[in-house]
Amino acid sequence: MKIQVNQLSSYLIKSLAPCYLVTGDEFLLVSEALDSIREKARECSFASRELHVATPGFDWAALKASTENFSLFADRRIIELRLPTGKPGKIGSAAIIDLVEQSGPEILFIVTGPKLDRSSVASKWAKAIDQKGISLPLWSIGVRELPGWVANRMRSVDLHPEKDAVMLIADRVEGNLFAAHQEIEKLRLILGKGKVSVEAVKEAVTNSSRYDVYKLTDAALEGDVNRSVKILSGLRKEGIEPVIVMWALTRELRTLATLDDVIKQGGDLGGAMQKSGVWRNRQGLVRNCINRHQHGDFHKMLKVTGRADAAAKGQLTGNPWQIATDIVVSLSQ
Repeated sequence: MKIQVNQLSSYLIKSLAPCYLVTGDEFLLVSEALDSIREKARECSFASRELHVATPGFDWAALKASTENFSLFADRRIIELRLPTGKPGKIGSAAIIDLVEQSGPEILFIVTGPKLDRSSVASKWAKAIDQKGISLPLWSIGVRELPGWVANRMRSVDLHPEKDAVMLIADRVEGNLFAAHQEIEKLRLILGKGKVSVEAVKEAVTNSSRYDVYKLTDAALEGDVNRSVKILSGLRKEGIEPVIVMWALTRELRTLATLDDVIKQGGDLGGAMQKSGVWRNRQGLVRNCINRHQHGDFHKMLKVTGRADAAAKGQLTGNPWQIATDIVVSLSQ
């Protein structure tokens, strides 16, 4: 069964599932979900816990042996498996399915990993967990949802912030929920319960924003020039190599150029986006971006990214960051 994060507590109150699949790229959300599951497990007398991390060369036979030796232990056990890549491979998939089948009153099986791609979501091992237990995909908090998330988080610890105080926190910790959590805890310790003003936030909250190339492309697709340039500047200050930025922009522009050609030929954009692997929650951004531009614009930008990539690699003269800024501004308009 697939559930949303806001449903987890109510499901845990009712019962503990035999197995869980918790996936997502936000460390804080994954960590808190796992803590809730473990707490419920302790209440159900699961006293011991084993952790296995499927790094390259992982011994899947050792994971299987941990259940075969169960008779040596008196306590119910939690067996956790971390999949850093989200792809266990053929042997790993079979081992996971085997453990799912064994999970139940004596064994709680928990699999964690990053956000799964389509092939992983449709894999036999993921479906096995979904059918017997609970799948919990944790989505990242977008820039529009972040202020609401911060406000709710503050109210949950009896902090009552001014609207501008919430916006200031959200701006300073954008892209880093764990930093947001830390700053809220800091405010709670410094101020205690009650109202939180903008001035108090300015004094207490450090700038913990962390950007990534995916937020850059999303901001550009959305048409937010100022935010796009701000994120690009943040990437540069964090020491991100310009070739990585070029890779992300080139990847996005290739998709946009392909979709733009489909429209020019009278094709269906919705079907083309699905065929190109554009996730449903990004299709609106992609559609709006294409509507803002003339046919051929994306092909022109692609040529510029090629020059920027060559400049970043020292193959051409030029400032790759300035060229990247020009591309981002053009894409955002």
